[in-house]
Amino acid sequence: MGKQDWEEIPLEDNNGGDKKRFEMKIASQIAFIDYMISKQNIIYLTHTEVPTAFEGQGLGSVLVQKVLKHIGQTNMKMAPLCPFVAAYLKRHPEMAKGILAPGYSVG
Repeated sequence: MGKQDWEEIPLEDNNGGDKKRFEMKIASQIAFIDYMISKQNIIYLTHTEVPTAFEGQGLGSVLVQKVLKHIGQTNMKMAPLCPFVAAYLKRHPEMAKGILAPGYSVG
């Protein structure tokens, strides 16, 4: 499965348990971004994980893109605490427009 196939996998918001995370399910494995939401309605992206079998194939980048688009559609602001998300935003600062929480930058 190559990078072009990742777009076909839906993003799911698994927010029913103690840990909240955005997930993309690939066969029996899950790529995810953990998050927390503050009382100020800021979503903190805290950790990204891609199954070892899919590392280096663009899945993490597609996951981040889908999560950022989702956040933009919800009119929330986000703080990129996860180093992978922060690195992605440094390469693609346009993805942070309108959704970056006050006090955070991608530069």
